[in-house]
Amino acid sequence: MAKFRIVPEVKNPVKLMDAKITLDDISMDQVIDQVTLSSDEELELGQLVKAKVLLKGPNRLLVEVSGVFTGLITGNELQDAEGTFQKISEGDEFDAVVIAQENEDGQYTLSIRRAAQERSWIDFQAAYENNEVITVVADEANKGGLLLDINGIKGFIPVSQLSPVNYPRVNNADQDAILDRLGVLVGKEFEVRILTINKSEGKLIFSERKAEEERRGKALETLKVGQAVSGVVSGIVDFGIFVTFEGLEGLVHISEIAWSKVNNPHDFAKEGDKVEVLIIGLEEGKISLSIKRLTPDPWIEAAQNLEVGKTVKGKVSRLTQFGAFLSVNEHIDGLIHLSEISHSQVRNPGDFISVGEEYEAKVISLDLESHRLGLSLKALMPAPEGSEEAPKKRAPRVKKADKKSTEKKVEKKEESKEA
Repeated sequence: MAKFRIVPEVKNPVKLMDAKITLDDISMDQVIDQVTLSSDEELELGQLVKAKVLLKGPNRLLVEVSGVFTGLITGNELQDAEGTFQKISEGDEFDAVVIAQENEDGQYTLSIRRAAQERSWIDFQAAYENNEVITVVADEANKGGLLLDINGIKGFIPVSQLSPVNYPRVNNADQDAILDRLGVLVGKEFEVRILTINKSEGKLIFSERKAEEERRGKALETLKVGQAVSGVVSGIVDFGIFVTFEGLEGLVHISEIAWSKVNNPHDFAKEGDKVEVLIIGLEEGKISLSIKRLTPDPWIEAAQNLEVGKTVKGKVSRLTQFGAFLSVNEHIDGLIHLSEISHSQVRNPGDFISVGEEYEAKVISLDLESHRLGLSLKALMPAPEGSEEAPKKRAPRVKKADKKSTEKKVEKKEESKEA
């Protein structure tokens, strides 16, 4: 973690002047009137200098620079993120920047705020060049990301640069919902790397994702498919549930939430819930999770009594363009394909069967791994006469007579004619 440090650059140094000022029982104005210093040297605008407190008032400071120059700091120029004005006392030294030349009373106008900005730019540049991770605090949110103010320097963390844990998971990229989610992050500390820095344009863009790359990479290396972990629900969308654990985030797809059909993930969890999940996929940094696989599969248990060739009963639960589904028990719906509804051609299942009605069907296929049960109604019906599926009658077979038998028949026939 980067620690900011002050690197003052004092130009045109001069010798300290032995000047004593008595502050007891006199006002700031009286002190200013009494302090008259002169030098052939001058302070430059924008110069970063060391200032020593001569007198501290409620909203201004009288200071000396290099023991020769006097300066005045008032108003907003007293404030910085470190609270320097609140911490210093008479006799203390601190950094300030010259923002105006000598006035008619011979005082320069200085700024603590600008000095903090200069130090911050120096530290930001060093952090950028060294690819260091620094800590910042979000001050405000808009629909594009988080805004920061560091000693008057404006910074920005785009939504796309937030870590998976803080990324606003909302349906249909709802802008108002995104803003609500980002608003919760205001006041929170973020560990970031600097993506872009341009002092002249006042441009400072941060990335939380980049700061976590190394740590996330190391954490991912410790994960294995088949590993169960404890996590917290960090977001719920139409297609699944996001879960964070050990600083990482994975997705429980809607198909992996429960063994039963899931229409709305919100019915199964809410943000902040603690959950147990199973890692079922690790691909290109994406973590796929499952909740249902940590519980027994009721489909397989319910299918133990099923086998190909067996007759089952059930009610039609729904019709589709390609057939109908028959509920044979609480957990299993079998498919009756169009081609298995009737011996005649079926274009619309509704012409032959109705939702809610009970039917008998024959099991014609069973795939436990894929949870697929194939059923047939027509297999329990006799095929109509003349159809391709009806038993074919064989024509009587004419037995071929042997040669001797044929010759004897011919001889007897001829003998009868002669007689």
